[in-house]
Amino acid sequence: MAKISPVSIKYIIHAKFEAEGAVEKPDIIGAVFGQTEGLLGEDLEMRELQRSGKIGRIEVTTNSEDRKTVGEIEVPSAMDKTETTIIAAALETIERIGPSDTKIVVEDIEDVRGSKRDYILERAKKLMERLGESGNGISDMTDEIKIAARTSKIQSYGTENLPSGDISGDELIIVEGRADVVNLLKNGIKNAIAMNGTKLPDSVAELSKEKTTTLFVDGDRGGTLIIKNVTENADIDFIAMAPEGKEVEELAGKEILQALRKRVKASEYMHQSRKRGVREYEREASFRSEEPAAVKEVKKTEIKKMTAKEKEEIASELNKVIGSKNVVVFNEKLERIKKLPLRKIYSLDLREQPYIMAIDGTATPKIIEVCEHFGCSNLIATNFVSTDTNINLVSF
Repeated sequence: MAKISPVSIKYIIHAKFEAEGAVEKPDIIGAVFGQTEGLLGEDLEMRELQRSGKIGRIEVTTNSEDRKTVGEIEVPSAMDKTETTIIAAALETIERIGPSDTKIVVEDIEDVRGSKRDYILERAKKLMERLGESGNGISDMTDEIKIAARTSKIQSYGTENLPSGDISGDELIIVEGRADVVNLLKNGIKNAIAMNGTKLPDSVAELSKEKTTTLFVDGDRGGTLIIKNVTENADIDFIAMAPEGKEVEELAGKEILQALRKRVKASEYMHQSRKRGVREYEREASFRSEEPAAVKEVKKTEIKKMTAKEKEEIASELNKVIGSKNVVVFNEKLERIKKLPLRKIYSLDLREQPYIMAIDGTATPKIIEVCEHFGCSNLIATNFVSTDTNINLVSF
């Protein structure tokens, strides 16, 4: 009987079984071959597949407990994805092993080549850091390696440990957070420093006195308020804004360059802002920033971690969130109290205690700050950029 070469293995089928009596490994392997015989036709006959080297040696582990036999079955496959999944499904049709009723469930089909690709990519990133940014950019993989090499150059500046790139030159770009700096570095702009929030750090104010400084903010109301705060406390030469409704951290390379090309002198921006009635908007934003009594009360309460049962109860609502680019907010009774587009989360207005926020997208540090502001206990998201919070973070 031919033995499959380890080099040829593409997938490994991982299945668990439970038999109602005592069974041995030969019984299990015999059932796999015997009960699938003739089921899938000649082309997918298990014995022939193993004889030709398309399926490898079937590995079985068993354990007896409470008059039952439980264990795992592993089937290596050198076939393509479709044929492998058919074989995996066929395993679940086995209902008896020897005299014992049996249930087999396929838990996973491991892509052996995928783990090798992951290793290659991670190792290549480390090697690229040693070699610099040289390369011809002929594929997505080389592009990702370049990006990793650029973003690995992020530094910390001053006593506040502010994220920054190479700020040794005469020009400086001030942004709000670390994610903004990372995005600029990713797109080849190195002279950026983050304020780590909306408050202007002293070290950035000092740097603004020595360099030609551009303040680069998000294209929303928060960005406008940051401009007002920073220009009053630092020597800002130019103002640049992301396109309306977008954040600096999510801009593509062309959008970043366009925004920086369209920067205006700080004095000119402030003059135009007065013409557009920005002062009136700022009064409105100041009014909106006052927290409702309910929110203040929530902040004093402890974080209540949601249970698996609670997540199951709102599962249908969560399924609607996926792919919608929306935010859905629930109270402690698991009632939906708010739904809005993710881009508008920074203007979220709640008068009732939020218990769970679910977002279709990545939870950035800014989004986590919004949850903390409202005293929300649980945040559900596709993935998370930061986990530095007391809020309970749950992945979809």
